[in-house]
Amino acid sequence: MSSPLKTVASESFLRSLPKAELHLHIEGSLEPELMFELAERNNIELPYANVAEVKKAYDFHNLQSFLDIYYRCADVLRTEQDFYDLTWAYLLHCQSDGIVHTEPFFDPQTHTQRGIEMGVVVNGIARALKDGEEKLDISSKLILCFLRHLSEDDAIECLEQAKPHLEHIAAVGLDSSELGHPPEKFERVFKMAKDLGLKAVAHAGEEGPPEYIVQALDLLHVDRIDHGVRCSEDDELMQRLVKSQMPLTVCPLSNVRLKVYEHMSEHNILKLLDAGLNVTVNSDDPSFFGGYLLENFTSLAEHLNMNEAQAVKLAHNSINSSFLSDEEKQTLLAINSND
Repeated sequence: MSSPLKTVASESFLRSLPKAELHLHIEGSLEPELMFELAERNNIELPYANVAEVKKAYDFHNLQSFLDIYYRCADVLRTEQDFYDLTWAYLLHCQSDGIVHTEPFFDPQTHTQRGIEMGVVVNGIARALKDGEEKLDISSKLILCFLRHLSEDDAIECLEQAKPHLEHIAAVGLDSSELGHPPEKFERVFKMAKDLGLKAVAHAGEEGPPEYIVQALDLLHVDRIDHGVRCSEDDELMQRLVKSQMPLTVCPLSNVRLKVYEHMSEHNILKLLDAGLNVTVNSDDPSFFGGYLLENFTSLAEHLNMNEAQAVKLAHNSINSSFLSDEEKQTLLAINSND
């Protein structure tokens, strides 16, 4: 887009803007309708009578209350086809929202602890991602996340199980309950992953303090910080993030839904952007938090008066912060300039 105006970005403008999504939990894209379909396919009895009851259950008051239902819903995922269908449904949302590249997370320990083999999970997701590239022209990189409420030994075992499937995995991450589980708890397994040639990201500074962001940078040597919005509480950290241009994968609707902010009008993402930080927009767990990537962008326009120039910068940041090659990034950035 050659000369973005300072007017508030419209939904049509935001939809047409090519962008990448860098913070998306594939299990968190499980829509109630698909959950019921998979439960019937796998002969699983759900604790909900219908879709309306499921949506009513999505009444979270903090991260942990969300995670409790998140893990319960994931139980319907049993076969490679289930993981394919889940991922394909998300990719169709990507196509609708103008996403040209995505780097979804998956939580293998959520499934291996239920007796689902690692290969079932990875192969189902990877097959859908391959079809997404061939049929929808959406490129992707897959990120394996360790569950931080479990032990580092569990994470190391998870990494060992993943080794036969590394051709499909670009990076490791760290998610689940942040409070009480600092990044330093996982220093060894992240070093092991780096030694295998994998990139690294970590959730930090959402519910946890700014110190968790510092630990993720200094101890886990991450390539991106997931969330990171509490960096604004530490001036020295803010300056460091501006200087390094460390990407922050911010999830506005998620932050509001989990009461990090009471209302979108209070969110700091545009303040961080205007201060020179490398922030991006993402949807996190869209089925649970009320919106995919486009809804996150339109919410910023509605409640923070995000203008077209800011929207373009956020889109550029997302592509530049991806794990694509420089050549691939330039190709996608050129799409942004064709108008």
